[in-house]
Amino acid sequence: MDRKIEKKKWPPKKIAAYSLGGLLVIVLAFNLIRADGARKLNVKGERISIADVTYGDYIDYIPVDGTVQPLRTVTLDAIEGGRVEKKFTLGGTMIKQGDTILKLANHNMMMAFLEQETRASDLINNLQTTRINLQRNKFANKKIISDLNYDIEQAKDRIKRNEALYKEKLISEQEYFDLKRNFEKLVAQRDLDLQNMRLDSIYMNSQIKQLERTLAQTERNLEFNRQNLQNLLIMAPISGLLSSIDQEVGESVAPGQNIGQIDDINGFKVRAFIDEHYISKVFPGLQGTFDFAGAEHTLQITRVYPEVTNGQFRVDLVFPDNTPPGIRRGQTLQIRLELSDPKKALMIPRGGFFQKTGGNWIFVVDPSGDFAVRRDIRTGRQNSRFYEVIDGLQEGEQVVVSSYEGYDKIEKLVIKLN
Repeated sequence: MDRKIEKKKWPPKKIAAYSLGGLLVIVLAFNLIRADGARKLNVKGERISIADVTYGDYIDYIPVDGTVQPLRTVTLDAIEGGRVEKKFTLGGTMIKQGDTILKLANHNMMMAFLEQETRASDLINNLQTTRINLQRNKFANKKIISDLNYDIEQAKDRIKRNEALYKEKLISEQEYFDLKRNFEKLVAQRDLDLQNMRLDSIYMNSQIKQLERTLAQTERNLEFNRQNLQNLLIMAPISGLLSSIDQEVGESVAPGQNIGQIDDINGFKVRAFIDEHYISKVFPGLQGTFDFAGAEHTLQITRVYPEVTNGQFRVDLVFPDNTPPGIRRGQTLQIRLELSDPKKALMIPRGGFFQKTGGNWIFVVDPSGDFAVRRDIRTGRQNSRFYEVIDGLQEGEQVVVSSYEGYDKIEKLVIKLN
């Protein structure tokens, strides 16, 4: 006899399936509770900073401080030393090129000048006397030669007239030969006198040339001493603003001592110091910007000083356009020195979040503005205002850029407006 077997309502397979499903529900519920609980943080809206993700021109620049200086500064140094005899102007005043600032007195220089002047005067007198004597000798020698020529002609004439008498035996041979010897003597005397005159002339001309060379050297020395005396007048090489002059009447000034300086106030430049790390990237022509009187202005590097001191090197910048009104000497400007041309990039403003995240993640604000969630990102270059975003964000999104202190394990920020 067959027995009817009753079907069980909860077979093992069914129980196992339901048990597994229930376990999954419990796990999901636990994860949801954990995600929405332990990794969520309520923050007040006024305590965080939210910024937009923008797309625009990214400029690689560094911030530097620059000091406004006159476009040209000329130092005043005493070329010659001396005692201050007169002070013509005071420091802090405007002066014109060529104005006398100080007059110095130097007794030794004055005596040396007078000695040179006396020597030059003596040389001039000696030269004039020598030239006069040369002319006198020339005239005297001409007279001697003229007299000898006359005597020679007379002697020649006597020989000619007595030659016929000698042939006719009307005069003695001794008398005739005496006439010839006298003629020869006069000719020889003339030759000797001419040679002596030439030697005298050479000597006198040589003496004159030597005196002329000595006089020229003496006059150069005199002019040099005259210029040195002129250097005792300290004059303005340019027009501008004279700095303070501390020297007073009666005070001694040493050669090379700095007296002051003159600033050309017709223009300004900016002197800046830059970290030596950037020395290979900085060259004349680079531009920088700074904010002043509510507007942005431009500067351009004109000179780079290669010397490195205390880890920094110097550059000079000028205003390519007109100097902004209100700029004053000694003023400090915060300059953004551009190291590259603008390039299009996605950017977020700099903020305290970077210290914790290193630019690897950030909180992105939901469009509702009620919360922000953590998202991985990748950043690239950075300047003093922006981080370049390479991946993870889109233009128009908003991110939390304030400090992330205590946010290390937080996945979601609930933003409370009140």
